[in-house]
Amino acid sequence: MTINSRAAEIGVKDIGKDFGGFTALHDISLTIGRGEFLTLLGPSGSGKTTFLMLLAGFEDPSRGRMTLDGTDMTHVPAERRGFGMVFQGYALFPHMTVEQNIAFPLKVQKWAASRIRSRVAEIIEMVGLAGHERKRPDALSGGQQQRVALARALASEPPVMLLDEPFSALDKNLRGQMQDEVRRLHRETGTTFVFVTHDQSEALALSSRVAIFERGRLQQIAPPRDVYERPQNRFVAEFLGDINLLPLSGTTRDGTMLRGRFGGRDLRAEGREGGQTLAVRPEYMELALSAPQTGNAIPATVIDLTYLGAQTRIDLRGPEDTPLTLNHITDRLPAGLAPGSDIWAAWPEQKGFLL
Repeated sequence: MTINSRAAEIGVKDIGKDFGGFTALHDISLTIGRGEFLTLLGPSGSGKTTFLMLLAGFEDPSRGRMTLDGTDMTHVPAERRGFGMVFQGYALFPHMTVEQNIAFPLKVQKWAASRIRSRVAEIIEMVGLAGHERKRPDALSGGQQQRVALARALASEPPVMLLDEPFSALDKNLRGQMQDEVRRLHRETGTTFVFVTHDQSEALALSSRVAIFERGRLQQIAPPRDVYERPQNRFVAEFLGDINLLPLSGTTRDGTMLRGRFGGRDLRAEGREGGQTLAVRPEYMELALSAPQTGNAIPATVIDLTYLGAQTRIDLRGPEDTPLTLNHITDRLPAGLAPGSDIWAAWPEQKGFLL
């Protein structure tokens, strides 16, 4: 990726936001790197959109400080920040053509007419809207309207692009296409992107880092693989997809690993001292007809099988009535496997972690 020379770094220090007696954000601190794609992820009401509105300048923080390339922007109004913004509802002007919608912010910024024509033509080509220049929004598909919104936000070469759940109104296939489009545009423009979503898979697919919010607090910020495979707490672990949680007793250090007991078995995993819950993703578990000689394994009973095409989801009941989920390649299922079958659930020690 080539970083846009105008792409900016944002510093956030102890930013908080209160609405009356309700605290929507609790003293958030982070740095958004120049040219980064940071996704703000969390359930409804977690504070991610409030944080985006503070970055945009549409809301004023109750405390804390924000900088843009080291310069204080805490109370700089939105219109003076020069950020690009894409909303859930596109916010296109219905009476304007594609060209006119894209050109509008450039006219407001008093760009020269010849420069506007050149930039509009360039950005239309970039977002794949060639041939639609004279159409109005009501003549475009949802995906095309979204491209116009992206083009308009990118036209002025902003230092930062803010995207507030821009694909929420699109169907699954179109959503996937637009994710690819945004990933490509970020790569080609090198602009700093801050993206809000509640869709976990979307966040993992698009981001260089993911910031996970819950009840106004920043729970973890890390690259996608790290938040998925090494979550810092139980909320992050459970929010990012299915996960099996096994309560351990007597946890002790065992070389580079930690060891604890569950269901009469010794289990080992990576993690920090004090962890009492072993977590393992369903895709890392395998079926075994007898206890394996290496790695972790626990006995379990099949409760249900759900056919999902290439994979089958297997619901299990482990020791102490602990529910487990395992994903298995459908055409490699053991013959005769059915509800009531007694099997072993096994996984490599390195694929589990202690919370």
